[in-house]
Amino acid sequence: MVPQPGHVRIENLTKVYHTRQRRGLFRAEETEVVALKDLSLEIHPGEIFGLLGPNGAGKTTLIKCLTTLLLPTSGNAWINGYHLTEQDNDIRASVGCMLMGERGLYWKLTGRENLIFFGALYHLSPTDRRRRADAIIEQLGLQDLADRTVETYSSGQKMKFAFAKALINDAPLLILDEPTNTLDLPSARELRAVVRELNQAGKTVIYTTHSMSEAETMCDRVAIIDRGQVLALGTVAELKASLGRDQVIRIEGVISPQASQAVKRLPGVIQATLAAVNGRNQLTVVAQDGHLLLPRLIETLIAHRAVVQKIAPEETTLEDVFIARTGRTLAEDTRIK
Repeated sequence: MVPQPGHVRIENLTKVYHTRQRRGLFRAEETEVVALKDLSLEIHPGEIFGLLGPNGAGKTTLIKCLTTLLLPTSGNAWINGYHLTEQDNDIRASVGCMLMGERGLYWKLTGRENLIFFGALYHLSPTDRRRRADAIIEQLGLQDLADRTVETYSSGQKMKFAFAKALINDAPLLILDEPTNTLDLPSARELRAVVRELNQAGKTVIYTTHSMSEAETMCDRVAIIDRGQVLALGTVAELKASLGRDQVIRIEGVISPQASQAVKRLPGVIQATLAAVNGRNQLTVVAQDGHLLLPRLIETLIAHRAVVQKIAPEETTLEDVFIARTGRTLAEDTRIK
């Protein structure tokens, strides 16, 4: 296939892990965990494509497969026109990747030395690797940190240099796995601004997050992923519109699981999801013609001894789309324990 910078095509990608769990002193039981299940999607050159889902949804497994860190169990993918398993060296040379966490740097080297070292791994000339390192340090405003050893950095500062490392080879495709994790609000805002600038300069960006607001503000299109499968795919506006006439009502107060189940059984209710938010129970109800259902909804809660402190219809969000598809919130951790 002819190289296509910034283009990604995934066809029926599956990743299955086999783990052994001890049962007693001498017996172990093998279990199968399906991290990705026949996942297919296409990412177009020049877009910011969001992978949205809770922890354990399969986002990081997908990223590790696309960057050749993991071999898929089955399926195919082409990254920048290169086949995932047949042209893995070409993929690694043409992708900039930031994985979640801060273990991708050498702590005894300075930030600048790390960038120069990784530039050498991409076969940049000594002059080019120093030039790229200096330019990235200036672009990200890291001059005060660049010549200190990484072991002296805070978690947020390490994340900034992990992001800087992803830029060193000036790749047409950037893959960013939870890039604002551990960053404070101003630093996260600055990083998102740089990502937008890079995208406007022509780079394709794959951006994984479990933050609804980040996906809404950053991404041209979003794939909502859960349990290794794509549940919904489209622009933010398209995904919100997919709920049609459905409305979202959020209720805060003292609400029991029994009251939540009673609400879920009401005619017209699509989903009713109970979660703890800021020390209070919050019931999110997705329903057809929610304004007409409201009196019946309140009656049902009171009949089940709920104490309603706040109730209000709200604008549809990406999390509401996720709740409507799964009956769970994005805050839930779906990792296999």
